[in-house]
Amino acid sequence: MDPNLNNYNYYNNYNNNYPPAAPPEEKGMSIASMVLGICGFLAWCLPIFGYPVSIVGLVLGILGIKKGGKGMATAGIIMCSITLALTLGNSILGVFLSTMGFLF
Repeated sequence: MDPNLNNYNYYNNYNNNYPPAAPPEEKGMSIASMVLGICGFLAWCLPIFGYPVSIVGLVLGILGIKKGGKGMATAGIIMCSITLALTLGNSILGVFLSTMGFLF
C-alpha cells in the first residue's frame, strides 16, 4: 500500500467538508458606470458627448446594482445624474443664448 495515497484521500476528504465557494460578484457594470460618471464631468461641456456618456452610465449603474458592486454603482448613478443635469442645463443655456442673439 502506498502511503502517499492515504494522505491524498485524507486531504481530499478533508477539503470536501467545506461548503462550496460563493460565486464572485460581477462588478464590471458598476465600474463602467463610475468611470462614465467621472468622464461625464468633462463631457457635459459639449452636450453631443454629455448626453450619451451620462445616459449609458445611468443604465450601467442601474444594471450594476443588481449584479454586484452596489457602492460603485450608486456612486456612478449619482455622478451620471449630476452630469446629466449639467448637460441639460448647458443645452438650455445654449438654446437661450442663441435665441437672444448672444451667439453667432
